[in-house]
Amino acid sequence: MASTPTREVARRVFAREFNDASFTFKESDDERAPVYLLLPTGERANRVFVVGTLTETEDVGEDSEYWQGRIVDPNGDTFFTYAGQYQPDAASALRELEPPAYVSVVGKPRTFETDDGEVNVSVRPESITEVTEAERDRWVVETAEQTLDRIRAFDSETPEASHEGGDAAGVDEYVEMAREQYGGSVDAYKQAAIEALESLDAEAEAEPEAGA
Repeated sequence: MASTPTREVARRVFAREFNDASFTFKESDDERAPVYLLLPTGERANRVFVVGTLTETEDVGEDSEYWQGRIVDPNGDTFFTYAGQYQPDAASALRELEPPAYVSVVGKPRTFETDDGEVNVSVRPESITEVTEAERDRWVVETAEQTLDRIRAFDSETPEASHEGGDAAGVDEYVEMAREQYGGSVDAYKQAAIEALESLDAEAEAEPEAGA
């Protein structure tokens, strides 16, 4: 009996890191094999889970509806998501939501190479849901924790350590791949995680003043 394919884990990632990711790959030659986006911190992502403020929606389709959503994370960095006839629920959400609104998006990363050779990354949504500020805040904390965990793993695996003793069993292949594709610095993503957490503290401090 054929086994039922399991859904890939939706990775939490801030927009700064997501937008810097440009390398995609498959792990088999099977036509239906999942396509992964390689995150610069050394994680593969077939699906992502992002939350932020929906600041703008626009129907950019020519012959039929094709909705673009602009979603800003706490650092002011932007995710773009696009939904058309093949994502009817997500397209309907973008059509009906009134910006600004907190939304969560689960979907698949998609890359597009421009004429000048740049790679743009967007999210093809499986779902777009309006959420509360508390849910947004929880996503920020969890995403910061997971980003910092990835960075710790990345930093603990130096290129020299990867080759010592010739034992590849403990080497994270995605960290090695990220080093090859993006270089060895992940400081910008550590800063993004810290800034996102600090933004929550700043908002919390401002709330009593606003209510005074």
